[in-house]
Amino acid sequence: MKIAVVGGGPAGLRAAEVAAEAGATVTVYEKQPSVGRKFLVAGHGGLNLTHAEPFDRFVRRYLGSYPDGLWHSLLSDFDNHALRDWARGLGVETFAASTGRVYPTALKAAPLLRRWVERLRRLGVTLAPRHEWESLAPCPGGGWQLHFSNRPEPLHADAVILALGGASRPETGSDGRWTTRLPGIPVTPFVPSNCGWEIDWPPALLEAAEGKPLKNIVATAGNHSIASELMITRYGLEGGAIYALGAILRTQGEPALTIDLKPSFTIERLLSKMQALPRGASLLEMARQRWKLSEAAFALLAHFGNTVDLPSLAASVKAIRLRLLRPRPIEEAISSAGGIPWSELTDALMLKRLPGVFVAGEMIDWDAPTGGYLLQGCFTTGTRAGRSAAEWASRLSFPG
Repeated sequence: MKIAVVGGGPAGLRAAEVAAEAGATVTVYEKQPSVGRKFLVAGHGGLNLTHAEPFDRFVRRYLGSYPDGLWHSLLSDFDNHALRDWARGLGVETFAASTGRVYPTALKAAPLLRRWVERLRRLGVTLAPRHEWESLAPCPGGGWQLHFSNRPEPLHADAVILALGGASRPETGSDGRWTTRLPGIPVTPFVPSNCGWEIDWPPALLEAAEGKPLKNIVATAGNHSIASELMITRYGLEGGAIYALGAILRTQGEPALTIDLKPSFTIERLLSKMQALPRGASLLEMARQRWKLSEAAFALLAHFGNTVDLPSLAASVKAIRLRLLRPRPIEEAISSAGGIPWSELTDALMLKRLPGVFVAGEMIDWDAPTGGYLLQGCFTTGTRAGRSAAEWASRLSFPG
C-alpha cells in the first residue's frame, strides 16, 4: 500500500510516521528544500510542544464549528501525555514550565527534528523535497495521481494525505495557495490568528512606552477575560493576552480591549493607598508611585485614564479601554484560522468528495491559542489522518 503525504510540516511528518508504522510505503513531498521549516520556526521560542493541563480543560482550547466530541475523540487518540512520550522515545526529555507549557529540556527544535527524520528514514519513509504539488486526479483502477511542477509525469498513490498548512508564515511554505488546487472543495477564507492588533497610538505614548511590557494584567474582550501579558509596539499590541482573545475580537464589529492594570487590587484598596497626599502633588505621579505602575501601565493611564479625580483614576486603572483597528497581516501571524470546514470531512479526516484523500493540520478550519495547543493539534490530526489513510490503502490493496 502506497501513501503520498504532501507537506513536510509537523502534521505531515506525523501522518507519515503513523502510516509507515502501519506498514505503508510512504513518501513525503515538500516544496521547500527541507522538511520541518515551520517546526524550526516554532523552536525560536523554545519549541512549546504541548501543554500540561488536564484533558477536560485541554480539549476546550480548540475553537471552530466542529461536531460535538470531535476534539475529544482526536485527542484521545494522541493527547499531551502521548506527545511527551513520543518525544521521549526520540531521546528528547521534556519539562512543564510554571505556566504549564511543555518544552524540550534543550529548548531547541533542531535536535528533535533531526532524530525524528532519522526515525522516519528507518521506517522506510522517503523524503522528497523541492516537489511543489499542483493537482490531483483519480486513477481509473483506484487511488490517485499527483501532479508536481517539477515532474513531467504524475505519481500514483493508493491514498493521499494533504498537510499543506494554513496561510501564516509563508516563508516556511505555508502560503495557502493550495486553496485553488482543490476544485469543488469549499474553503473558509483564512484570517490571521495569534497575532498582534493595530491601534492608533498617540505619539507621546509611543515615545514613553514603545517596546515596554504590561505584566500581570487581565485583558477582556466581550465576556472573555484572560490573565497574561502584553507588549506595546509601534503599531499596537502583541502578546499572549491579545493572541488568546483574537477569536473573540474578530467577531466584533468595533473590536475593543479592556485592560485591568492592577487585577490583584480592588478599587477600595487603590484608594486607600492614596490617602494623605502631599499638598500640590500630581495625582498621576502619586498614582505611579503608590500603585507601583510600570512605564507602560503609567503611559496607558496617563493617555486613556480619567484623571478628573481620584475615584475616576482608580476606576480607570481597573478598566483601560482601547479601540483596536485590525489584526496584523496574516503573513506575520503565528497561525491562521480558516481552511476546509469539518462538514467536508469524515471522522477519519477524509474528504467526503475525494475518497482516499485525507487532510491534517492547519488545512482544516480550527483555531487554538498559543501555549502548545497549535503543535498538539497538528500532531493529533496527523495521527488520525495517517492511521486512516493506512487503513484505506490496506483495503484498496487487499480488497475483501
